[in-house]
Amino acid sequence: MELLFLGTGAGIPAKLRNVTSIALKLLEERKTVWLFDCGEATQHQILHTALKPRRIEKIFITHLHGDHIFGLPGLLGSRSFQSGDTELTIYGPKGLRQFIVVSLQISDTHLQYPLKIVEIEDGVIFEDDQFIVEAAKLDHAVESFGYRIIEKDKPGTLNAKKLQEEGVPPGPIYAKLKKGESVELENNKIIHGGDYLGPTIKGRIITILGDTRTCENAVKLASNADILVHESTFSADSEEMAYEYFHSTTSQAAKTAKRADVNVLCLTHISSRYGLEDSKQLVKEAKSIFPNTYIAHDFFEIEIPTRK
Repeated sequence: MELLFLGTGAGIPAKLRNVTSIALKLLEERKTVWLFDCGEATQHQILHTALKPRRIEKIFITHLHGDHIFGLPGLLGSRSFQSGDTELTIYGPKGLRQFIVVSLQISDTHLQYPLKIVEIEDGVIFEDDQFIVEAAKLDHAVESFGYRIIEKDKPGTLNAKKLQEEGVPPGPIYAKLKKGESVELENNKIIHGGDYLGPTIKGRIITILGDTRTCENAVKLASNADILVHESTFSADSEEMAYEYFHSTTSQAAKTAKRADVNVLCLTHISSRYGLEDSKQLVKEAKSIFPNTYIAHDFFEIEIPTRK
């Protein structure tokens, strides 16, 4: 599981940073990619990576400002030309459906795959046997959401060596035991999966916030997360400007990370007023409050290791 930042800028594209889009790579977990926001030219950014649009299973839109959605129509259309035929689901605030439908209709774009659009409210918006995704409103000029992605706990490693020592040969029976089921052997002996499994593998938690001022929902969504992705449009000395424009500073993001007791903080959505040489100062401001902080740049990738 890795996060790949396709765009890390705020407001408008810049030479240093394209506008917002983040890919959560779940290739080992489910052979798919989840995309968070899709700013202008996201599909161009994808061309510089190993990502395949047909692998994109879900897109989560935080809010409907242009720097987070203007790349959607092009990406959706291109996915059809690139052998994408599996269903794609897009989640986001009210108004998302109208934006997508009108864009595709006016441009006479016909998708060759099923498209599902889910306009969300606070609460659980998706759940299957692997993941739960929760959403909550943040504090921005328009309705803006943060997402908490929770990987469900997995059974521990099956002790195949112990099974073989007890005369249980490899085969379909191992799959049942891996699930914790009880199995009757040919000699009528019943064995229990739980007796051959190692400790449960705890699921990971990823929190990705849309544009926001400091708010309580940001802390709740990020509670005990393995990684928090937080917008940091402005430097620490620009709190008044950040508040006026419904954004956050580096230090405010760090304070949220500290309150939420996250493991890693990743800063993104950086104003174009800051050049490459300013990045060291921006991350330094956050690290003074929350040491385990990174500042993302376009194509920055960070692994989210399995919990021990």
